[in-house]
Formats: sequence, structure tokens, C-alpha cells
Amino acid sequence: MKIDLKPNLKINRIWLIFLAIMISLCASAIASLVVGSVWISIPELIKIIFHQSPNTGWAQIFWQFRLPKALTAIFCGAALSVSGLQMQVLFSNPLAGPFVLGISSGASLGVAIAILATEALGQISGGLGSESTLVSACIGAAFSMSIVAIASRFVQNSTTLLILGLMMGYCVGSIVDILLYFSSPERIQSYLNWTFGSFAGVTVARLPLLCSTIAVGLVLAIASIKPLNTMLLGEMHARSLGTKISRLRLGIVINIALLAGTVTAFCGPIAFLGVAVPHLCRALFRSADCRILLPATILVGANLAIVADLITQLPNKTLLPLNSVTSLIGAPVVVWTILRPDQKS
Repeated sequence: MKIDLKPNLKINRIWLIFLAIMISLCASAIASLVVGSVWISIPELIKIIFHQSPNTGWAQIFWQFRLPKALTAIFCGAALSVSGLQMQVLFSNPLAGPFVLGISSGASLGVAIAILATEALGQISGGLGSESTLVSACIGAAFSMSIVAIASRFVQNSTTLLILGLMMGYCVGSIVDILLYFSSPERIQSYLNWTFGSFAGVTVARLPLLCSTIAVGLVLAIASIKPLNTMLLGEMHARSLGTKISRLRLGIVINIALLAGTVTAFCGPIAFLGVAVPHLCRALFRSADCRILLPATILVGANLAIVADLITQLPNKTLLPLNSVTSLIGAPVVVWTILRPDQKS
């Protein structure tokens, strides 16, 4: 009697890859807590965590800066990656990303309006306050989300909705350019600093709100795994299996806006993670099954976000723009996965 060992070998391979990713994530997280302008040794790090040296300067750095930034990178990387996977499955487009629906552009519009408003009030000497940036970005992202969510109720075709999102992004981008044209150089510099993206701006007080909001979005994404898998067969086949396409599209659009909009509001627009990570996971696991890909994108996205943040700290006296680093990491991944001869949709 012949026994087929291939299914067991495939399952073992998947678990080994997951184990390797989790080990890599733990190593990256530890490195993010140790590396910085002031290095914290592993023994000192253990003492700080177990409150054996609570009053040292290193302890303040750890609790107030390093730990919030590491958690922010983990949650934001997972959020962007999951929203990218949902978009690529929903629109059947390998280049779809979480900001294609105009969420990033809406947040940018909110920040640009805040810049012009503060200038109109004569507050030119000070930079754009972090609180006003957060509030204005949230309002702008919510505005874009509302328009796309309303459109998804009337548009029957996912490709049409994708094009509407792109056009809205272009229109909003034009308004942002006009607003910046009438702003002072100081305000333009404040806006540019926000567009560079950073995980370091989330304080201890804001961290619970960021993490809880993203956690809700990730739970909703996990709940959508089964209908997303039916979408891999095409909309017609998904309808024949009982999937309510319009309701699914609206739910996923809202969830994408929740995940990507939260990240944009707190950390600025962060490019390419949402597009690249799903491709990388498909290549690693050789599967398009969302039951495998969704947890994989959470882990890989968190890992790459921390690695990108570590790379920004390579210069001694300054930080590299996070957006530039994620683009340098993400663009080659997308090109490689698309050009692979054995790549799977």
C-alpha cells in the first residue's frame, strides 16, 4: 500500500516557515529595543523589563520611546499588509495597495488644510503641532473612507470602484498641491516631514488607541477569510456559492480604510508595505489561500516594518525617511514576485 507523504510534507513546510518568521520577528523586535542613538545592552534590557533598574535614563528611553515605537511598527506593519492583501484579493489586481482608494490622499488633504489654517491664523513660527496633525489626518481619511464606502453601495464592479478611488486620489492630490502653493516654506517643510512617515511619533498615551483600533481591524479581516477565498474564484463563482458581493465589498472597503487610515493618521503615509508583503508571502508559502496568507502577512508585515525602522537609524546623526526605506524594500519585492516564471496569482 502506497502512502502519499506530500500533504504532510507541505504542512510541515508551512509550519517551519511560520516558525522561522516568528523567530525573525522576535529578533527584529529585540534589535529595535536595543539599537538607537543610545544602545541598551541585553542584560540592562532584562533589568529594565523586570523593574530592577526603574530610575535609570535607559529605563526612561525604553518605556517612553523604544517600546512604543516597536509596538507601533508591529501593529502598523501588520495593518498595512493585511489591508493590502484584502485589496489584492477583492480587486483581483496584484498592484492594488491600501492607499489606492484615496485614503492616504484624504489624510494628506486634512494635514494640508491644517497647515494653511494655522498659517492664516498667523502661527507661522511654530511647526505643525502633532495633535493637530493627528486630528486633521483622521478627519481627512474618514472623509475619503465615507465617499468610497458610499460609492461601493452603488458600484457593482470592483474594477470600477478601484478606478474611482484612483481618480479621487488624483483630485485630492491636486487640491493639496494648490494649498501648499499658498503656504509658507516653514509650513511646507512641516507637511513634507509628515509625508516622510515615522513610527516614532506615537506616544505612550496614544499607543492604546492605535493598537486597539488596528486590533479591531485585524479581527474583522480574520472574520472575512472565508468569503475572501471565494473571491479568488471570481465574482460570478463567488455569487454562485452564496457570497453577497456588495456587502463583502462594503465591509472590506471599510476595514481597509480603518486599518490604513489609522496608520496614516498616526504615522503618516507609509509606502509599499501593503503592496509588497502579500506578494512576498505568496512566494514564501506558494499558496493563495487566505487562511495561510492572512496570518503570514500579519507576521511578515510586522517584521518588515521593524526592519525598515532599524534601517532608518543607520546614519549616526540623523534618521532616514521611513517612506524611502520601505519603498527601497518593497519595490524590488514587487518586481521580483511579478517577474517570477512560477509566480501564482
